Amino acid sequence: MEVFALALFIITFAITIFGFSRWADRDTKLPPGSFGLPVIGETIQFLFGKPEKFVGDRMKKYSPNIFKTKILGEKTAVICGPNGHKFLFSNEQKYFAAFRPHPIQYIFRSYQTKAAATPPPELPRDETKVLRQPGFLKPEALIRFLGKMDTVTQQQLQAHWEGKDVVKAFPLAKTVTLALACHFFMGMDNPERIARLVQHFDDITVGMHSIMLNIPGTIFHRANKAAAAIRTELMSVIKEKKDAMASGAKMQDILSHMIVITDPSGKFMPEAEIADKVMGLLVAGYSTVATTITFLMKYVGLNPDVYEMIRAEQMEIAASKKAGEFLEWEDMKKMRYSWNVICETMRLVPPLQGTFREVLTEFTYAGYTVPKGWKVYWTVSTTNMNPEYFRDPQKFDPSRYENGEAQAPYTYVPFGGGPRTCPGKEYARLAILSFVHNVVKYYKWEVMDPLEKVNGDMMPTPEKGLPIRLHRL
Repeated sequence: MEVFALALFIITFAITIFGFSRWADRDTKLPPGSFGLPVIGETIQFLFGKPEKFVGDRMKKYSPNIFKTKILGEKTAVICGPNGHKFLFSNEQKYFAAFRPHPIQYIFRSYQTKAAATPPPELPRDETKVLRQPGFLKPEALIRFLGKMDTVTQQQLQAHWEGKDVVKAFPLAKTVTLALACHFFMGMDNPERIARLVQHFDDITVGMHSIMLNIPGTIFHRANKAAAAIRTELMSVIKEKKDAMASGAKMQDILSHMIVITDPSGKFMPEAEIADKVMGLLVAGYSTVATTITFLMKYVGLNPDVYEMIRAEQMEIAASKKAGEFLEWEDMKKMRYSWNVICETMRLVPPLQGTFREVLTEFTYAGYTVPKGWKVYWTVSTTNMNPEYFRDPQKFDPSRYENGEAQAPYTYVPFGGGPRTCPGKEYARLAILSFVHNVVKYYKWEVMDPLEKVNGDMMPTPEKGLPIRLHRL
């Protein structure tokens, strides 16, 4: 009888707890979905499956508007579709604040002690504020850099491709992009010094979204070793920059600005913080541009008609230039078709899969409540390949961006939107267009393995480096 009574009590208690939890869920009405396994949640599926598949499968299973998950240690709501994009972009700072996953915080915040894990309020919270304040990425500032973009691209093409029949496109895209970023952000013009850093930046890019297991052989461990190596190099660059500035050298790069900027109390930014912020800028200006250039080379190489239209546009611009003249702002405005090709490349292979936000205050979306402190994951993959918004979405078709075929608002947002639109959008546009101008002016190419496997998700990487056969024009 006692055993029966105890069993009855346990069953009654379990039903009560279950009923209470169901009532609580109904009361708060959390988004549908699953937090996955204890501690790790659904991190493994997120990191090692295709991001678009991870999101797409859950949209079908739970809701096309919003679902919950747990990734990288955080309870997360994934807000989907164009309406989700609009809601997120329209409510920055009201419901959302920028959030960096813990691996990124760890890699880029070495200067902070455990007792001071958050930057002081008088200092910029992230690199984008450093960029926005002096207007380095405004068109009027970028105009002065166009000639350098043109020159660097020509130099790199000549150094790595001249006289060769077969080359790999991906390594060159990375070298060109890193050279541009180092010159723009730091005023550094040393190709050999830059080339040594390429693999380190690759390791960091992959490690920014990884399981925080800091033991030899893991992705996160390699990222931290790479960050330490880059940080050492940057500390040396900072000292050289300070010496040059003390000697009266004219400095117009972002690193110089970081060195002289002060907080309201008159304190300068510590060198270790400058190094980490510059490293963050370089990573942001490197991986996304290099990825887009690489896959543009692939899709243009596979579509001769697209190549011919780009070349016709670019040769008309080249014919208008005198010998020795570099690209100018007006030239970039004429590259409409070339930009359509770049847009289509970014739709098929997004250079940035998504970003995270932190929920500042509880809000309701699509009938569900998202609590304060949760994270929100924004991703382009909920619209880019949706036939509802893009006809024949698997097809590479730059003509879809021409007159009469503009997409509905918030369906194509490769650079985000709202107050947190990527501040480097214009920089990326000019860097890629400058590369396109020079590569089609001098070369035609064939992709040697159209079915080459693409590895990685956060930084898509052609397994063999995208080998192409060159034809010098």
